[in-house]
Amino acid sequence: MNVLMIGDVVGKPGRRCVRALLPELRRELALDLVVANGENAAAGFGLTEPTAQELFDAGVDVITSGNHIWDQKEILPVLDQETPVMRPLNYPEEAPGRGMITQHGVTVINLQGRTFMQADIDSPFQAVDAALASLPAGAVVVVDMHAEATSEKQGMARYLDGRVAAVVGTHTHVPTADARVLPGGTAYVTDLGMTGPQESIIGNEIDAVLQRFLTGLPARLPVAEKSAVVQFNAVCIDIDEATARARGIVRVDREYRRDGE
Repeated sequence: MNVLMIGDVVGKPGRRCVRALLPELRRELALDLVVANGENAAAGFGLTEPTAQELFDAGVDVITSGNHIWDQKEILPVLDQETPVMRPLNYPEEAPGRGMITQHGVTVINLQGRTFMQADIDSPFQAVDAALASLPAGAVVVVDMHAEATSEKQGMARYLDGRVAAVVGTHTHVPTADARVLPGGTAYVTDLGMTGPQESIIGNEIDAVLQRFLTGLPARLPVAEKSAVVQFNAVCIDIDEATARARGIVRVDREYRRDGE
């Protein structure tokens, strides 16, 4: 079983990149499931029903998220529907949506870290323990760990090593070079990266971000729509269905050039 997990899709450039590259990647890599983090898909902040549908139409099977899933209020009713759009599992039960979805024989769990992030959410470690206890033996599980601190992501991977097929980090928009299978058979990478404009600062217009750093004042951070090159960051995980553990993980990094648009 081959599962592709795509780094944070940023705005219209990211959505166009997924639409352009994913159909061929599904054939090339013989993909059984595609998971994409979509919390920045709507103008860089949050997700809307039309932007989610655009990703589904491009070939994404499940959309995970993180702290920005709440930025576009129109998505909240969608989270309680059968649409495979997720919010982090370790938000309170009263929050809309689900943090665990099973699609095409794979259970996807979405977690959010607490270090350097919103602290008034439940422990992702306790939340994932409860989730795994509810699943049948032999379930194939992949985890999107949406977190700021690399140590928290690595900690989650070590905590779950041998219990899930994969733990992949999202949120920082910077791809890391540490993709590997841990001793217990869990594939891991600290951060997938992003699918968004290359000529940017983590997907946003360079000048706007620099002004925030230089002045210390809050400012709107538009997506870098004019970048001619859009980067596509993902990993492909080879999972042995008999053991529900990973046999391999490889980075899948591409560039999409928007010539002629």
